[in-house]
Amino acid sequence: MLKEISPGPALKGEITPPGDKSISHRAVLLNSIAQGKARLSNFSPGADCASTVACLQALGVKIRQVASDPLTIVVQGVGKGGLREAENVLDAGNSATTMRLLTGLLAAQPFLSIITGDDSLRSRPMDRLIRPLRLMGAKIWGRGGDSLGPLAIKGGELHGVDYALPVPSAQVKSAILIAALFAQGETTVQEPAKSRDHTERLLQAMGVKLKVNGTSVSLSSPVNALNPIDLDIPGDISSAAYWLVAAAIHPDAQVMVKNTGINSTRTGIIDVLLKMGARLRIENQRRIGDEPVADLLIESSELTGVEIGGDLIPRLIDEIPVIAVAACAAKGTTIIKDAAELRVKETDRIRNLAGELSKLGADVEEMPDGMVVHGKAKLHGATCSSHHDHRLAMALAIAGLIAEGQTLIEHAEVAGISYPSFWQDMASIQASDP
Repeated sequence: MLKEISPGPALKGEITPPGDKSISHRAVLLNSIAQGKARLSNFSPGADCASTVACLQALGVKIRQVASDPLTIVVQGVGKGGLREAENVLDAGNSATTMRLLTGLLAAQPFLSIITGDDSLRSRPMDRLIRPLRLMGAKIWGRGGDSLGPLAIKGGELHGVDYALPVPSAQVKSAILIAALFAQGETTVQEPAKSRDHTERLLQAMGVKLKVNGTSVSLSSPVNALNPIDLDIPGDISSAAYWLVAAAIHPDAQVMVKNTGINSTRTGIIDVLLKMGARLRIENQRRIGDEPVADLLIESSELTGVEIGGDLIPRLIDEIPVIAVAACAAKGTTIIKDAAELRVKETDRIRNLAGELSKLGADVEEMPDGMVVHGKAKLHGATCSSHHDHRLAMALAIAGLIAEGQTLIEHAEVAGISYPSFWQDMASIQASDP
């Protein structure tokens, strides 16, 4: 799919982003091993969460879509001991969250599992996941010295572990905590900086006793049956980020992004935009389940470059591509550092983002752990590649809204991995010439 983007005279309207992808993954997985039925509404419609659902169905969990509402699913939990061996290899598609969280679950099951994914996922590091699970007693094998998928997992008895993550990772932390539900003794996970905490919130809501102390989380076994929990999933702030940046950098814009999750472990994008001088208001704050939610009003803004790094990075790691676009339109220089993790995402996001933005005329310097963006360079249309990375495709589209002329994005369909309605939502806020 080749997508054409042209700058319009204005951006106006309201957008409700899709259900949070991170919460959707965790909610369907944990309810699958709960004892009873759960209803999950506003479930993420993207391909990544569909991969998690398909894998759980292959393991014997009954999950059905509600006919009258395609964004609502019903999960019939099988309990902690109710999963069965899949008849075939499990396919996580492009989803590292699926592969990593399921590996934590399967490490404790009394059968053999093999989980694979697409070319991109099979190139992503899994040793950081395998190492702590092996310390818990898991038997896991992979390619490339056990650092790459596919993974073969022979589940069995696990014991608690005290483990310090070398880099913040909500996926690895969650995998360890999921394995700890089945382990004997206490498990403690310590992070160098706090990553998103959706797993912890869900576990506590389902009756699991956790001890959370700063960047440390502890869980003691034995854990009794998890209580199923109905959930109305908030809008994904990672999806909302595209419209926040689009409106901030466009010369005539006012956009309301509704029903967006504002969990403090995810709101780095809001903090950065406010620091850059964005005209952004947080309205109608409320709670959905255990997650804070709000509507975000964003208007055309005069942005200034900032420095981004340290503990802020885990709170906005997925939003860095579109933050770099904001930096292109800002006055002065923006420095993004401590983000080497971007090199092992769906693609090398540092290299590819710097390269594609440069095609549009941006002044970007690639650094080992980030980039330096010198703002206010005049952007012009060009043909860009998404590199089959959903976040690059969408970030480049936002840049195209302020680039002179026409911007073409190759393999634009990849946005469907996390945001199937992205292109329709973009069209809905683009005003036509009078």
